[in-house]
Amino acid sequence: MGLYEKAMPDRIALWEKFSLAKELGFDYVEISVDETDERIARLYMTDKEQDTLLDRITSAGLRPQSLCLSAHRRFPFGSADETVRQRAYDIMERAIRFAHRLGIRVIQLAGYDVYYEPSTPESLAAFLQGLRDACAMAARYQVMLAMEIMDTKLMSSIGRYMEYKKQLPSPWFTVYPDVGNLSAWQENDVFYELSLGKHEMVAIHIKETQKESEKGPGCFKRVPFGTGCVNFQGIFAYLEGLGYSGPYTMEMWHREGGDAKMQIKEAKAFIERQFYGAVRNP
Repeated sequence: MGLYEKAMPDRIALWEKFSLAKELGFDYVEISVDETDERIARLYMTDKEQDTLLDRITSAGLRPQSLCLSAHRRFPFGSADETVRQRAYDIMERAIRFAHRLGIRVIQLAGYDVYYEPSTPESLAAFLQGLRDACAMAARYQVMLAMEIMDTKLMSSIGRYMEYKKQLPSPWFTVYPDVGNLSAWQENDVFYELSLGKHEMVAIHIKETQKESEKGPGCFKRVPFGTGCVNFQGIFAYLEGLGYSGPYTMEMWHREGGDAKMQIKEAKAFIERQFYGAVRNP
């Protein structure tokens, strides 16, 4: 099981987060390259700086395994602005090269054609072309691209991902389900969705959410484990039955002013109880 970087305070250096994750019993840290200038800047480090970062990370006793690339929310492939689209391509290529240099196996993609602009037929076409070109880049470096199941309709289910897979039959284009996001959409049968992706899933995000209803939209972030709608024990049991043997990444966000270690320990203990309850009582 891995830990999402944002579960730990921002004030801690990236390599120190790996040390903390090791101390807390995790096998890897999922690095975040989000919309912020600070995290995007990681992709623009020199080769020497990236090598130094890798040395510091491995000295902590872990290796980087996956990267959550959500910078495309700010710089999407589908933008009507040509400059933004060019930046999207540059970020994608740099993320792949960053992953290759650090030995990261999987880059999780954000399933947005656009986020801060209206979605149009043109934006959807540009998004598809961006994914097609990204797959070609990834093939050259043997880095896996995995689509996250999202908090917006475009990629709200594994079924919707499979429609893209039909158009992008690359072995380097796979799916990275978020069981929280899958569970929050009223229309999704979570077990059916997981069965659709059983040969495509390269990793799974473990996150709590609250389901959408007639009273309002779902809540996709910062829901404490055990207070939402996700049937973790049932999901773990079902995945075991499917023969899934890939990694799980515990996705949570650090609550400022709180004890980061305690927050993570409590969440990890909850997830482990759900998992071992599922394995012992399938």
